[in-house]
Amino acid sequence: MPPTPSTTVSSALNLIHRLLLDPRLFWTLASLVIIADVVLTQLIVRFVPFTEIDWETYMYQVNLYLKGERNYSSISGPTGPLVYPAGHVHIHAFLYKLTDAGKNLALSQQIYALLYSLSLTLSCAIYRQAGGFPNWVILLLPLSKRLHSIFVLRLFNDVWAVVLTQLSILALGRGLHDLAILLFSVALSVKMSVLLYFPALLVILVRQRGLATTTRLCFTILSIQGVLAYPFLLEHPLPYIKNAFDLGRVFLYKWTVNWRFLSEEGFLDPRFARALMIGHISVLVAFGLFRWCRSAGGVAAVLNRALRYPSRPGSGVPATSDEVITTVLTSNLIGILFARSLHYQFYSWYAYQVPFLAWRTRYPVVLKLAIIGAIEYAWNVYPSTAVSSGVLCLAHIILLAGVWFGYQEGQHVISVVRQR
Repeated sequence: MPPTPSTTVSSALNLIHRLLLDPRLFWTLASLVIIADVVLTQLIVRFVPFTEIDWETYMYQVNLYLKGERNYSSISGPTGPLVYPAGHVHIHAFLYKLTDAGKNLALSQQIYALLYSLSLTLSCAIYRQAGGFPNWVILLLPLSKRLHSIFVLRLFNDVWAVVLTQLSILALGRGLHDLAILLFSVALSVKMSVLLYFPALLVILVRQRGLATTTRLCFTILSIQGVLAYPFLLEHPLPYIKNAFDLGRVFLYKWTVNWRFLSEEGFLDPRFARALMIGHISVLVAFGLFRWCRSAGGVAAVLNRALRYPSRPGSGVPATSDEVITTVLTSNLIGILFARSLHYQFYSWYAYQVPFLAWRTRYPVVLKLAIIGAIEYAWNVYPSTAVSSGVLCLAHIILLAGVWFGYQEGQHVISVVRQR
């Protein structure tokens, strides 16, 4: 007997319901999202004009490097000096050769379109590894206008650090610590912003591997930095360290997305920078003392055990992938909240993480979506305004507060904490 129209509609609705909610169909829905976004990205590349911002400068700086210049203070371009670590130089030297010194813009954009699809896929993998989400949350991931622009219409270097960091997070969540550290260090060699994850990374490594192994892995990070930067460190070490890892860098007020509601004088005031640093450290310490590792008795207990038995893990309680990923993403959000300045390309540092963290709060779904929408709104206002930057800061604060009072170690360990 052939199916009736009502039966067909019922079956279709049932399939949609399962796609949106059944964890067993997560990758089915994710595959559809990724394929649809590939089409969307190609349409953006085809019909939206490319905007030159830093791409020409990257190529100009790399050209100087390929000609033999090794002094970072002498490598500059149309938009300024070289201020990124050596990994950035090596990646763009490869792109320079592959894209005819960056002149083959069509090929360049296709490379970044592929990178965007890879980043989206890795984000889905991170969400799946952590769990605790309805499938339909991944429908939110490809909706960012600004993020597409950062990847395929601006070709910013941030996206290489983002993808490498995502790979590192996946490895960390699976307990592959040596691989995670390798990827983390390579990501750090592209963009210093990756250091925002480092406090949580230390907590996780001490807890899972112990103080001795954590020390070794930190030396691994430094060693990889040294190997990648060897051509510069060999001849002109001080200019390299000063330019590539300038912690005191002062940003231009006209580009700030997060502090536009301040006056330019207040924004540039060194006291404001110190206040942000103190706030950053204080909130990290607060999460460390009162929120992270609670299933293992708290960070203080983990450190006490690690100091007494350096060769043993800081805790005998295993950390779930959810706990590991939630901790490192929270560390990144704390750094972004207290960032000296956020420029438009910096949105790529955490755009895919916002829905993840929203679902680590206890807020109703409507408020979660409102936070995600507010952050996306703020990043799409150009130039930024007092209102847009105020909305962004408030959304960051509400999101972080939600994590503090929510599932700051992931949903999978909440029952363990309650039992304690």
